[in-house]
Amino acid sequence: MNGVADKVLTAEQALEYYGPLVLRTAFGLVKNMQDAEDISQEVFLTLLKKDPAFESPAHQQAWLLRCAINRCKSHFRSAWQRRTDALDEGLSVPFTPAESEVMKAVGDLPMKYRQVIYLHYIQGYSTGEIAKLLDLNQNTVLSQLARGRALLKNTLKGEF
Repeated sequence: MNGVADKVLTAEQALEYYGPLVLRTAFGLVKNMQDAEDISQEVFLTLLKKDPAFESPAHQQAWLLRCAINRCKSHFRSAWQRRTDALDEGLSVPFTPAESEVMKAVGDLPMKYRQVIYLHYIQGYSTGEIAKLLDLNQNTVLSQLARGRALLKNTLKGEF
């Protein structure tokens, strides 16, 4: 980890080091950059307000991701979100047409499948790490990955 996160970071250092990861995670789940930025900001404000004690850099990173995932879930439960439709926004990262279609299909999955697919395939977490992050049984994570892949296969069938 290039030496920076060999120790628990201050809130300011955490924002610099983990900010892009938290933002990508939020964007991957809510599919809207403005909402993802708001969620990321709320995560780091919570870090500043609560100032939790972390055992290790891995614990700090897991806490930030868990907080981001919880904020995304709260975002979808809000009355405002249920009553409005998001504007279709293009991704800022240029993807090939095939990659864009896959990312759109992942984004259209139900939240429980989207979050495990995103954490496993895009962020590179193992199923055990995802289980700890999401406070789920590892077999549940494996089932959700399998079901998510099946949904993606059905959605993308015939396109590739």
